[in-house]
Amino acid sequence: MSATHGKFIWCELMTPDTSAAAKFYSSVVGWTTSDMQVEGMPPYTIFEANGIGVAGLMEFPAELEGKGIPPNWTGYVGVDDVDQSARDFAANGGSVRRPPDDIPSVGRFAVVADPHGAVLCIMTPAPMDKTWPELAPDAPGNIGWHELYAGNGKDAVAFYSKLFGWTKDSEMDMGPMGVYYLFAHNGKQIGGMMTKPENIQMPFWSYYFIVPTLDAAIERVTSGGGKVVHGPMEVPGGSWIIQAMDPQGAFFCLVAPKR
Repeated sequence: MSATHGKFIWCELMTPDTSAAAKFYSSVVGWTTSDMQVEGMPPYTIFEANGIGVAGLMEFPAELEGKGIPPNWTGYVGVDDVDQSARDFAANGGSVRRPPDDIPSVGRFAVVADPHGAVLCIMTPAPMDKTWPELAPDAPGNIGWHELYAGNGKDAVAFYSKLFGWTKDSEMDMGPMGVYYLFAHNGKQIGGMMTKPENIQMPFWSYYFIVPTLDAAIERVTSGGGKVVHGPMEVPGGSWIIQAMDPQGAFFCLVAPKR
């Protein structure tokens, strides 16, 4: 496996109102936006922090309407061979929701789900003629944490470790909420997994966007028409988080080093 196999490389929002979403997240997270046009593809907006692209925004696809799928954020994980990884998902009890396909000049991707139905995208990026700058991992505007509400937390750790080479970093007993498993990529802690609470219908991945301070961001969420559904809460290590819904109904999270 290469160093990028198993690395979260992108995060993407599908929403029915892209202009409203662009305004909301620019306010809440501090992102700026730029347009990206790929031949034969629908319009695409890039969310940038310090001029560096960290996430994307596209209109909710018509073919998904009426299928019970809400507006949502989806992560992209880099893999060495997207076709082989898609086969590996299927062979290990997962499923391929959209077969591998090419995005001109960007890469080859597929939409996959783990054995309990949590959806991710996998991508083999196109070779680039230059190296693009990356944000510091803890920089405001970056994605600071990746969290899975799993069908079964322990099983999920084993599944993703096999598919992406992730390793279990540590675990925390959260009492009635169960065990929280922290996982790492190439030795660096990048997220956590836990068995989902019963009140959550489907397993899903969620993403934490870094903001400088949390209370001011909460004010921007609510004044912008969003809703905080959990928190503010201090987490081990001293950071503060909220979980929230944007005005179009997509679930997202924020993390900050201080209130």
